[in-house]
Amino acid sequence: MKPFIQKLTLDETTSFVAKTFRTPDFEVGWHQHIEYELILFTEGSGLGFVGNHVGEFETGDIYFLGSNLPHTFQKREPGLITSAVVVQFREDFWGTEILNIPESRYIKKLLESSLFGLKITGNSKRLLFSLISELETTIGFQRILILGKCLDIIATGKEYIEVSTQDLKQPNNKDRDCIDRIFQFTIDSFREPISLSRVAGIASMSVPAFCNYFKKSTKKTYIDFLNEIRIGYACTSLMETRKTVLEICFDSGYNTMANFHKQFLKVKQTTPLQYRKYFTAD
Repeated sequence: MKPFIQKLTLDETTSFVAKTFRTPDFEVGWHQHIEYELILFTEGSGLGFVGNHVGEFETGDIYFLGSNLPHTFQKREPGLITSAVVVQFREDFWGTEILNIPESRYIKKLLESSLFGLKITGNSKRLLFSLISELETTIGFQRILILGKCLDIIATGKEYIEVSTQDLKQPNNKDRDCIDRIFQFTIDSFREPISLSRVAGIASMSVPAFCNYFKKSTKKTYIDFLNEIRIGYACTSLMETRKTVLEICFDSGYNTMANFHKQFLKVKQTTPLQYRKYFTAD
């Protein structure tokens, strides 16, 4: 199952999309699109999947995602209200030649970096919040200027983290389809018991062949990928709920506290209780 191709429609007065999507319209599965995407989360929290990256997102976070980079953002719990301002634009939204002029070289480099998915940090994040919010209601040429300013802030500030390490150039469509099928299954099922034999069966491979294939394709083992998803989910629960660590352990897909603590320490370099104390301190 390939990530579905998302297409947001334009009207005759706009060259790119800038729109708030709120539950239930926020919920979109593993997908990709030719447009670049700026996304500002205005409500909620959960897990972000970008390429081979798994990490928590929360209100106020901003990502810049490159063209055809598969991704999905899943809210922490089914009943949680989540929303985001989504800005989607094509490379040529402002014309076909502007990226070839000398003044645009750093913007062109930014677009190349965005193919790995960028999570914005630092002062750039603060500056972008109001600008991205304005884009939804601004009309006329001001839209072009504001979006250009957003890209300029990201490109010149360089306050971002490249979140994915996956090479998007898959050898063939069959391999791409296989990885996407495994990703979607894991995103949907990580809270349940998952065995390597079950996932290998989805890939129509033996367990050794699947393990070698997954690591070659994503630069991490499947078990590491699964643990990143489960621990990421646990982190949002520790920050956003009053559930006990034991409850969160089982909710996250683990069947023993010992293994939960071990994997949490491996992924986050701290314990669940220390993590909760740090992120919920006044």
